[in-house]
Amino acid sequence: MTGRLARTARTTRILSSVAAILLIAGCTNYYEIPIETPIKPKLDVSAFQRVLVAGFIAGGTDDVDGNLETTRLLRSQLRTKSELRVIDTDVLPLMDVANEDKGAPQEAKAEPAKTDGASDGKEGKSGPKTEARGEAPQAASPDKPAAIKDAKDLEPYEHIFADVEYWKKIGEESQNPLIVTGTVMFTPHQRSGIVQREEEVYDSFGRRRVVPVRTYMERKGYILQPKFIFIDGRTGTVMHSENFREEVLYNANQSTPALSSYFELMDRLIPSFLSTLSSQKIKGTRVLLE
Repeated sequence: MTGRLARTARTTRILSSVAAILLIAGCTNYYEIPIETPIKPKLDVSAFQRVLVAGFIAGGTDDVDGNLETTRLLRSQLRTKSELRVIDTDVLPLMDVANEDKGAPQEAKAEPAKTDGASDGKEGKSGPKTEARGEAPQAASPDKPAAIKDAKDLEPYEHIFADVEYWKKIGEESQNPLIVTGTVMFTPHQRSGIVQREEEVYDSFGRRRVVPVRTYMERKGYILQPKFIFIDGRTGTVMHSENFREEVLYNANQSTPALSSYFELMDRLIPSFLSTLSSQKIKGTRVLLE
């Protein structure tokens, strides 16, 4: 008898609690309040009024011009999401500039060979040819873009970013802006292996349920590896650099244009790029009860 009374009392308390909760819930109003959380920029750009996205040394697939597309995209994003004034100018051919810098010492060595009276043979011919605007060291330059397949292939060109005098000259021509440059690798990629996916199944009574299924699949896609370098246009020195890597894979039978994949991957990187230069706001909501 006592046990029955205890159970009855406990049940009564539970029902009273549920009724109280329902009563409170019925009298409570819910409000969603939008909030914005500011994020400070990684780089102090308060000394600059302008920004110049100069161009990039690009490699990987020939289906996408990494130099042109990256320059256009970053300029477009900075126009709407940065307080700096974006400078519109031609994209710099940085690979050609880097090749010319590499060819300069060779021209200096070839000059004495041209004036040597005893060199009427092969040396006499090679001297003027090298002198003519550095054609000899640039002869292989049309093949260079196709040969750039990984980060190691970019190394012979990266010396251009340390050329203080070159960037200082570019800065003087553009009223001393913040200069954005770097490298962009956009390469095809494929991978095979076990992939888990969800599959709908129905039992004998027609009831639907979703079960995980492990399947061997061959997938293909692209890897995007940009390196953004920020240079002070007043001094020509590097202020900051940052590396990124994003990857996307599709089913082997799915045909996705290279340019679409490029923009899909860049869309993931843009917020991080912008947070380097300007304060960003993360938008969200909070629920308030009344």
